[in-house]
Amino acid sequence: MPHSALATTAVGIGWRQPHYREVLDTSPALDFLEVHSENFFMAGGPSVRALEAARAQYPISLHGVGLALGGADDARPRHLDKLANLVQRIEPALVSEHLCWGGVAGNVLNDLLPLPYTEEALALVSSRVQQLQERLQRPVLIENLSQYIQYQHSTLIETEFLAALCDRTGCQILLDVNNLYVNAQNFGLDFTDLLAPLRTEMIGEIHLAGHLVTPECLIDNHGSRVCDAVWGCYQKTLQRFGPKPTLIEWDTDIPPLATLLAEVALATEQMAQSTAPSMAERT
Repeated sequence: MPHSALATTAVGIGWRQPHYREVLDTSPALDFLEVHSENFFMAGGPSVRALEAARAQYPISLHGVGLALGGADDARPRHLDKLANLVQRIEPALVSEHLCWGGVAGNVLNDLLPLPYTEEALALVSSRVQQLQERLQRPVLIENLSQYIQYQHSTLIETEFLAALCDRTGCQILLDVNNLYVNAQNFGLDFTDLLAPLRTEMIGEIHLAGHLVTPECLIDNHGSRVCDAVWGCYQKTLQRFGPKPTLIEWDTDIPPLATLLAEVALATEQMAQSTAPSMAERT
C-alpha cells in the first residue's frame, strides 16, 4: 500500500541488512525505515522481498548515494531509470539524494565529494534536481555533505547554496545535523551561523549519526552513538525549525537493533522537549 507523508514527529532508523529479519519479525515501534536506494535496484531477490515486506508495515524513505547531481558529466540516465522504477514500485514517503559529485570522464569515484558553491554549480544542480523531480513526479530532498576540503572560489556557504536550490526548484533539504557539526568543527565555523540561511519550510528530514574523532579532523563514519555535542546541535535545530522527521543512521560497526532503538528513544525525547510549552506559556 502507498504511504503518505511522514508526521513531523516521526523518528526512524536506517534499515541495514543485519537487522532485516529482526525488524520484520518483531515490528519494533518505529515511525519509518530508510534504505539506500541503490541496494534495491535489482528486479527481485531476498533484499527486494524484504523491502516489500517492510513496506507493508512501515513507511519507507529511499536515500540515494549514487546519482551525483553535481557532476560535470551528464546525469546518469541508467541510474535514474532504476531509481524511477524503484520509486514507482515502493511508493516511498520520502526520496532523497546528496549534494555532491562522484566521478569525471565516465569514471565513477567511490566517494561523495563536495561542490564549489558558486552560481555556475547552482545552475547545474538546479537543472539536475528539476529533471529528477520531473522524472519521479514528486519533490525530492537534498542532503548536506560532510566535507574535508573547501574550494577557494566558492562564493556561498553550503547552506546558502541549499537555500537557493530550494527556492529555484521547490526541493527540500535533508539536514544532516552530524554532517553540519563535523564541517563546523573541521573548518572553525559556528553551527548556529550555518543554520541561519535556512527556513523552516525548507527542512523535510533530519539525519543524526555518530562520527570518528581523529587528531586531524572529525570523520563522518556513521559508526557510533550520537555524541552529546550533536544532540545539542539537534536541540538547536528543533528550536529553530520545529519538529521534523528524524532518522538515526548507523552504517559501520553496526550494533544490535536494541542500540538503535535506544537512540530513537533519545531523539523522540528531545523532540518532545523541544515542543513542550514553557512555564511562561503555561501560566
